[in-house]
Amino acid sequence: MESSTGADPSAHPQPGSVIRAPGAIADVLNDALAARPHAPAVEAVSGVWSYAELDDRARRAAGALWSLGVRPGDRVAACLPNDLDIVAAFHGAQRIGAVWAGIGEALAEAEQAGLHQLCEPTVVLAGPRCRLNSPDCVDLDRWAELMRRAEPAPHVEPDIHAPAAIGFTSGTSGSPKAVVHSQHNLLLPGAVLLATRGWGPELRKGDSFPLTILNLMVLSTLLTAQAGGCAVIMNRRDVEGVAEWITTRKITVWNGAPAQLFDLAERPQLRLDSLREVWSGGGDTSDALRRAFADAHGLVPRTTYGLSEAPTVVSIDPPGAEWHPGASGKLLPHFDVAAYDDQDRRLPPGELGELRLGPSTTGPWAGQWSPALGYWENGRVRPPGPGPFATGDIGTVDSEGWLTVLDRKKLVIIRGGANIYPLEVERVIGGYPGVTRVAVCPVPDDRLGQRVAALVECADPTLDFTALAEQCRRELAGYKVPEIWTRVASLPTNAMGKVDRTRLAGLIDPEGRA
Repeated sequence: MESSTGADPSAHPQPGSVIRAPGAIADVLNDALAARPHAPAVEAVSGVWSYAELDDRARRAAGALWSLGVRPGDRVAACLPNDLDIVAAFHGAQRIGAVWAGIGEALAEAEQAGLHQLCEPTVVLAGPRCRLNSPDCVDLDRWAELMRRAEPAPHVEPDIHAPAAIGFTSGTSGSPKAVVHSQHNLLLPGAVLLATRGWGPELRKGDSFPLTILNLMVLSTLLTAQAGGCAVIMNRRDVEGVAEWITTRKITVWNGAPAQLFDLAERPQLRLDSLREVWSGGGDTSDALRRAFADAHGLVPRTTYGLSEAPTVVSIDPPGAEWHPGASGKLLPHFDVAAYDDQDRRLPPGELGELRLGPSTTGPWAGQWSPALGYWENGRVRPPGPGPFATGDIGTVDSEGWLTVLDRKKLVIIRGGANIYPLEVERVIGGYPGVTRVAVCPVPDDRLGQRVAALVECADPTLDFTALAEQCRRELAGYKVPEIWTRVASLPTNAMGKVDRTRLAGLIDPEGRA
């Protein structure tokens, strides 16, 4: 069944139309405050705040942070659960020109300490799962008291192109980098998505990924505030919890990881009637998974491709049910994206190379986007290099703007001089019945340099790897077929649901051959 997004095509920007560029985050609530001050702005496990209440809590948070000595340019870190506190603190930090940074609750103590050392915050808002032992930590009891008696902070005139937030890259194949964005860059994705998808105050966007991930803050409260809708901040990621949130909170757009979509597709009895769009991000979404989810729930997932440096969404399937096999949607109109070869030459549409991002030079969004300000290193911002931003991803962009990612450039497996991209192999294996998730990686080999190994997470304990290898041989060149197979109970993942490839080698069974 084809979904209806409720989007009004007339709301999409037309050639030559005037686009209102994003301003300051301190002003993002203003339109809704003027038109619908008592409408819900954010809903979470501890309650619902209207736009008027969110504005009040943001003002109090700004005052509380100021009382703790935070000044423009200082870093404010938060290691908090998905609830109302983190939303108020983020808005408050932006109102005084502070630089926001999220530290994931699920990280190990050493990982949290590493991010803390990297961003050097003046204040850390520390929730129950914060493992930091630092004098700059403020627990939730003290924060609640500071909020209760907060005096207004002095007015700070924001520079919307100055550093506003730090987003840590996922670190699935190495140490995370600290990407620095401006207020303009944080608001731009929401402005573009609203214009191209026709959303308005009816939007109730649910997110179960942690809001300590900067991309999620961009796609929740900053996006919904520009629509005058409601950000539904979910505190459950299991299949029953996600379904309950969607049903009871009347979520219209939900963003999940492929593994969550897989679990929901396995349960067609769950009612998700309020949904108009389902997004899949944080990993590759196989064509088989799209079809299975559509069969179970009547919606074809909208796949996305995004980057911390963008920030967030670069391409997404259009509203409705249109999609191209293997693709990750169509480019959003504020980007110019193309594949480049190793000599830095831009390739024609459809040719394979490294994907690089630049600003659109045509249409109403021309010149609106610029790359991240750089990376936070040793107490300052290291600017990016000149020219289009090199993503490190290998893929294609066709003449109509459909983007397909083959894999990360640095993840290429070189077997006997031949290049093998793990994602290409994973897509074949992931479409096999009974396979929940798969990761393909190299193992050292004295003769060939590297061989191909596959770690398979599957619901069927009797899954036949010999038959699976035969399926691969039918769809892939022989040298790409995994030679080592390992069954795992679950693949290691990070907070975004991406496979943590740094931990795969220790799980491989060297004797596992099909």
